[in-house]
Amino acid sequence: LRDISRTPFAFLVHSLLSLHSLSLFELKKQNFQSKRTLTDKIVSLTRSQSVVDFIVNQVILDHLAMKRGYQESSSSASLGPPQSKFRYNPEGDAQFLEDESTKIFARKVADHYSARTNQTLEEREASPIIHLKKLNNWIKSVLIQLYARRGDAVLDLACGKGGDLIKWDKAKIGYYVGIDIAEGSIEDCRTRYNGDADHHQRRKKFTFPARLICGDCFEVRLDKVLEDDAPFDICSCQFAMHYSWSTEARARRALANVSALLRPGGIFIGTMPDANVIVKKLREAEGLAFGNSVYWIRFDEEFSEKKFKSSSPFGIQYKFHLEDAVDCPEWIVPFNVFKSLAEEYDLELVFVKNSHLFVDEYLKKPEYVELMRRLGALGDGNQDQSTLSPDEWEVAYLYLAFVLRKRGQPDQTQVKGRRDKGKMQVSKEDIMAIGGGV
Repeated sequence: LRDISRTPFAFLVHSLLSLHSLSLFELKKQNFQSKRTLTDKIVSLTRSQSVVDFIVNQVILDHLAMKRGYQESSSSASLGPPQSKFRYNPEGDAQFLEDESTKIFARKVADHYSARTNQTLEEREASPIIHLKKLNNWIKSVLIQLYARRGDAVLDLACGKGGDLIKWDKAKIGYYVGIDIAEGSIEDCRTRYNGDADHHQRRKKFTFPARLICGDCFEVRLDKVLEDDAPFDICSCQFAMHYSWSTEARARRALANVSALLRPGGIFIGTMPDANVIVKKLREAEGLAFGNSVYWIRFDEEFSEKKFKSSSPFGIQYKFHLEDAVDCPEWIVPFNVFKSLAEEYDLELVFVKNSHLFVDEYLKKPEYVELMRRLGALGDGNQDQSTLSPDEWEVAYLYLAFVLRKRGQPDQTQVKGRRDKGKMQVSKEDIMAIGGGV
């Protein structure tokens, strides 16, 4: 049991206890000879659908929390580096001008994602981080299930190749606008939406009209571009918000766009790196780099003292490499600063959770355990390495999920945005390109 609690299998055991009334005493009697045996047992019981009254063995979760050295604060918003004394520019939105170096970095990130080719199903399943990708999809699916409602108008910032389109379709949304800086990614999103991608040929058509835009949503003023489409009910920015944190101007533009386009009471969901964890790991490392078999993070010599000025929370850059996924510069986002800046744009924190804590909480709910099983993040028990590896689980620890809500109450008399610009079949000519001049 001690060995199990040191690995990602701890949360599997917790789910098993929650769903199948397996007591700690009974668990100790089991002779799990290997990870595969444990996985087989979990998969077998999960497939049986014999959900019973909730039984929690907090010992396992507490032990896991102590081992990973991460304790949830009484206030979730306290995640991130020490409280910042940063004073924001009172001029606010007037200071959204960007220099050329910032645009070069943005282009470098865009080129990186544009250059990534679509994988076949076989190539995807062979990825060294396949179960991490499935876990991330589960986290995004849970967020969407929690907050999306039938008929919602959705704004997907940094939508990439459209990896969340199916999730939105299952939520029965009414309208979708996706925007991404990478031309290659937005074209892949178009073909995925149209069902032209090889592995989507047998999928039924999406049930909502869509509009796709190619542009930098952290630079361009989107309320002018989407004036007729707004307001939106929900905005999503998955694993991308940190790319806005290279400068204060970009961070402000990102949040100003979200606030301007959401209706009062509208929801902003997202995932991004957990600055608290990254800084902690940096300070524990011997040098300026740390990682494992599937990822590494490296800081430049300017951070050799491993200290960060609270008065300069923007532009803290590091190089991030994740096998089969990412290889480009990223930026630290101190969450307390993110929260304070969001409040300036009428966006209030609903919750923030590190991915480990997110998994712990939502795997207590039967419907999300079943979703995890369907997505395959825990494997199917038929492979030697059939579930999330310890190294992938460590990468998951680097991220958090957040939810913000725009202040105010929905105006029942407010006219919904026009959706006639959305298409059920999107052509190349339908993709709108926007630039810094907007």
